[in-house]
Amino acid sequence: MKFTIAIEPGTKKSAFGVVVPDLPGCFSAGDTVEDAFDMAREAIEAHCEVLAEDGKDLPEPRPMSEWQASREYKAWTWGIVDVPVERFFGPAEKVNITVPGRLLKQIDQYAKKNGQTRSGFLTHAALEAMRK
Repeated sequence: MKFTIAIEPGTKKSAFGVVVPDLPGCFSAGDTVEDAFDMAREAIEAHCEVLAEDGKDLPEPRPMSEWQASREYKAWTWGIVDVPVERFFGPAEKVNITVPGRLLKQIDQYAKKNGQTRSGFLTHAALEAMRK
């Protein structure tokens, strides 16, 4: 699942702060921007695991542009990280679906091109469609 992150500029004396606006209370930091992205992934995974253990759902994500308009994050850098958190929200179940062969081939090509599995892509696409 993709998450918007906001990165507060670091200095020689402080790390780059990271906030995940769609997950209140989810934050981290890194000594470099690259570290900040890695630490954000770890923080998101841990935060979502706790949400799932507590029986809570993921909050509804907002578009990055809405967060960028917030004064709270003025002059911060923005990014998106993909973290496979779906596994925390229920056991995987194998299903049998019928899909036209041509479409299945397109799904597989798209998923592979974007570093996903067929199942991961279909799950993500279904979640996105249901949120609209």
